[in-house]
Amino acid sequence: MKALVFHGPGQKSWEDIPKPRIQRPTDVIVKIETTTICGTDLHILKGDVPAVADGRILGHEGVGTIVETGDAVETLSVGDRVLISCISACGRCEFCKKGVYSHCLGDEGASGIGWIFGHLIDGTQAEFVRVPYAETSVYKLPDSVSNRDAVMLSDILPTGHEIGVKYGRVKPGDVVAVIGAGPVGLAAIMTAQLYGPSRVIAVDLDENRLQQSLEFGATHTVVSGEGAKERVLALTDGLGVDVAIEAVGVPPTLGLAFDIVRPGGVVANVGVHGKPVELPIQDLWIQNITLTTGLVNTDTTDMLLKMVESGRLAAAKFASHEFALADILEAYDVFGRAAETKALKVVIQA
Repeated sequence: MKALVFHGPGQKSWEDIPKPRIQRPTDVIVKIETTTICGTDLHILKGDVPAVADGRILGHEGVGTIVETGDAVETLSVGDRVLISCISACGRCEFCKKGVYSHCLGDEGASGIGWIFGHLIDGTQAEFVRVPYAETSVYKLPDSVSNRDAVMLSDILPTGHEIGVKYGRVKPGDVVAVIGAGPVGLAAIMTAQLYGPSRVIAVDLDENRLQQSLEFGATHTVVSGEGAKERVLALTDGLGVDVAIEAVGVPPTLGLAFDIVRPGGVVANVGVHGKPVELPIQDLWIQNITLTTGLVNTDTTDMLLKMVESGRLAAAKFASHEFALADILEAYDVFGRAAETKALKVVIQA
């Protein structure tokens, strides 16, 4: 089969490799129909994730059809169209029993790490993929949900919802700021609408992303940088926001989140930080601020799928470009130059 293979920082190729095979009775093999590229894939190619070995197939998002099942698989069948979750869950360990699937203790990949596709085992940017713990790691798709919609449920929608909106404790009437209007930030803006906030303020350096944010549910936009704090505070009568969702992962944006949150508010960090940040605890301790962090558990994927099926969440809005799977190298180029190409999510069809 063909697959997108990582060969060290800055090195990737679309090449022929053997098809995956069933290794354990709980596995299935899925023929990939739709996949996409995540910002994490770009981090891997920059060398920011050293656990990814030379020869690894990248990708952790996908939709496809089951073509083979392991002997222990009872609730899935050949021919089922399924959503592949970015988090794999054995369903039996202590963390899985509590819904903390991101820290699954199963021995596939590495115990304690639920994100294994394209990280510790071969991923979804290929013609076929082996899915471990299949019965607790894929979702059957209704006919009414297209592959284009469904692939957004592999990662960005549950990440924005769970780590941004849920951890941020968004509730009716809240004023919410989302710092970073990339795909995950936009997913937080979209899913925040399920909880009835009074205002959602999108903050970003990119004017195009800010304009796009209005289509996802933002009510106001603020250009990041000098004066951003004052502009956000002016939209809240000087009080600050109830929830500040940081969806970038650099020190200045987390600092801005602390600057604009009101006493008693929540800062929900979604961004992946590659270096230490300063925590101004000397100012925060008296402000009753809650800081949350997390890796997505995908415990709300089933609910979000129902919201997509009912039309409450227009997941396909995230798709800005479409490519054939054979053109995945071109897709990487477009996605990697998002500021120039205005790419959100590139949909890659087999």
